[in-house]
Amino acid sequence: MNDVLLRSLTPSVLGILVRRGADFAAAEDAVQDALVEAVRAWPADPPRDPKGWLVTVAWRRFLDATRADAARRRREDRVEEEPAPGPAPAADDTLQLYFLCAHPSLTPSSAVALTLRAVGGLTTRQIAQAYLVPEATMAQRISRAKRTVSGVRFDQPGDVATVLRVLYLVFNEGYSGDVDLAAEAIRLTRQLAASIDHPEVAGLLALMLLHQARRTARTAPDGSLVPLAEQDRSRWDTRAIAEGVEILQAALARDRLGEFQAQAAIAALHADAPAAEETDWVQIVEWYDELARLTDSPVVRLNRAVAVGEADGPRAGLAALAALDASLPRYTAVAAYLHECDGDLATAARLYAEAARKAPNLAERDHLTRRAARLNARGSR
Repeated sequence: MNDVLLRSLTPSVLGILVRRGADFAAAEDAVQDALVEAVRAWPADPPRDPKGWLVTVAWRRFLDATRADAARRRREDRVEEEPAPGPAPAADDTLQLYFLCAHPSLTPSSAVALTLRAVGGLTTRQIAQAYLVPEATMAQRISRAKRTVSGVRFDQPGDVATVLRVLYLVFNEGYSGDVDLAAEAIRLTRQLAASIDHPEVAGLLALMLLHQARRTARTAPDGSLVPLAEQDRSRWDTRAIAEGVEILQAALARDRLGEFQAQAAIAALHADAPAAEETDWVQIVEWYDELARLTDSPVVRLNRAVAVGEADGPRAGLAALAALDASLPRYTAVAAYLHECDGDLATAARLYAEAARKAPNLAERDHLTRRAARLNARGSR
């Protein structure tokens, strides 16, 4: 190691750091760190450009020290701002946090994804399933959203429509997914309905109540799924149904139809039927037509195909299904059901088995597997 070389380079390296904007004391410390590193590293791997090497290492040490000092100051500031010991305020800021995360700098879809991940507690996989996109795509979308809002002030709340979309997806995941968030979504939607006069807020609350009313009847004691047509309707929560219908009727009377009101109207028609065979499927198809007009959603059209099959016969349902993309989630399960209703048990059994392999959760997979086995058993007699 050439100590003379190091000493000769020190003033030049120090001058370069100062000219780059480092204050003298910090630059001097960084250069000393670089000299220590040179003594350690150069005997085994001497650089081609010793001065350039020292400038690079010293500048990195300066940046590291500056960042560490800034982080220390931020920690000290937070300690000074820390609230005094004592009971925490009783106010619930969760709904406000939903609005703040739905930041105007984000697109609605990115705001929803970010809020579901950061506030709703859903996993990236669950959010991807809700949006019908690959998990990797959703991970990138959430990362971009985080970068977009990095450093911005969260003092501009997002719009109601975005927050409603978040609450809707949180409820859906809580209602049928791995994490029970349905009650929390209802609680927050009640808060929102109490604070603003908005027909779609009322529509969403009605929809949640009507679906929640059927929740206990959706599963058997062994945890298996019970289809709507086979549910014990005496287990439905009639008070929740009555409240949901009342809220919906008041919202519809304002003649400002939105997608959540249309979905709630479909749920209300199911809840109003004393038995599955008394369901007014013709009206349900009409409401699905309205919903498809409002949303242009392929999932809505998939559900509409089932309703058409009930109202006009399974072949009409299959014709409606044929117009849709076969890669849609649950497309194969719907096709299996319509073929079963049409009496084609072999095709239905094959499709149920195929749908089971694509099922997003264990309960749905087991349900579809049992239906396939039941039809195969009937066909072998």
